[in-house]
Amino acid sequence: MFQFEFIDDLTQIKAHTWDALLHGDPFVSHAFLLACQQSQAANNASGWYARHLLIYHHSQLAAVLPGYLKTHSYGEYVFDWSFAEAYEQHNLAYYPKWICAVPFSPICGNRIGCAELNNELIDYINQVLTTTCQQQGWSGWHINFLPQPHSDQLAQIPVMQRIGVQFQWFNQSYHNFDAFLARFTARRRKTVKKERQKALADNISIEWLEGEQISSELMAQFTLFYQQTYLKRSGHLGYFNQDFFAQLHRTMANHLVIMLAKKDHEIIAATLSLKNQHTLYGRYWGAKDNYDFLHFELCYYQGIEYCIEHKLMCFHAGAQGEHKIMRGFEAVVTYSNHYISHPDFSRAIGSFFQQERQQILHYQQQCLSLLPFKNES
Repeated sequence: MFQFEFIDDLTQIKAHTWDALLHGDPFVSHAFLLACQQSQAANNASGWYARHLLIYHHSQLAAVLPGYLKTHSYGEYVFDWSFAEAYEQHNLAYYPKWICAVPFSPICGNRIGCAELNNELIDYINQVLTTTCQQQGWSGWHINFLPQPHSDQLAQIPVMQRIGVQFQWFNQSYHNFDAFLARFTARRRKTVKKERQKALADNISIEWLEGEQISSELMAQFTLFYQQTYLKRSGHLGYFNQDFFAQLHRTMANHLVIMLAKKDHEIIAATLSLKNQHTLYGRYWGAKDNYDFLHFELCYYQGIEYCIEHKLMCFHAGAQGEHKIMRGFEAVVTYSNHYISHPDFSRAIGSFFQQERQQILHYQQQCLSLLPFKNES
């Protein structure tokens, strides 16, 4: 016998209870999502109305889905603006919609926290969300950036599957960065070495700090860099504020890595990454000024070096960026699932997903063909 409830405040559930079902993924951890909530980065005022789904089996908590009722599509990275425009052209409301996602974080990982995602549980999740959409007037429900096996299970219901492409680096048991570069063609290897030399010219040095080595003052300085960089690029201070980063520092220090660039002992740029036992997630960047190739050095090459030294298997350096290909990042397919309540729009969007799928798979193969590695066959 299943039951469910939606909660709008993560303090209503204990952190260890939540985290036990989500198996160590830092971005769906209680601490990360609570920081989004309490810093007001993702709350009602920002259009992220928390509606986390809890499912019970014989009165025992069996599954959790971090969820939000959305009144816009900002900060999701599975783009559906054209769907919203089509709804508006037909005098229909696309918002609100319910999504299971991590705010402002296009990170692939667990979304349905449970001991085992069996068919009975999937059918119940579908029933709950679909019925609630109909009762509440939501246009549909969506689960973004979930693992392929879970996505494939949902697609059997059927709940429409959509794919995308991101670029990730994989550790092939490299002993050091030079061993990684040894796989490159001579021309590409020379290019990377030149970029690194230019980035570290003029007495620029790099330092890694993690966990307790990160001070609150350093986190505040990083936040300032992050906000200044966002302001120059996008005209706003970024999705996250000082309260968010300070709370991450208080509650998730063991998952944090800061990489600093210093010039004459002064910090001029920094990245903040999260990590777990097998993956480094390069997420946030900021700099005092523009420096040639320093972004590539801090955001890509230093992350690769960190993974090699700490024997991490994967480096996830953000959502987009074809420029990552020539630096050894491979195109991987991402998955999301979507239910649209309106039958006509559901058919049209499903047809679009099928056409888009072929284009994306072709694009992925093109990207893989452009990797800088020598022919190793």
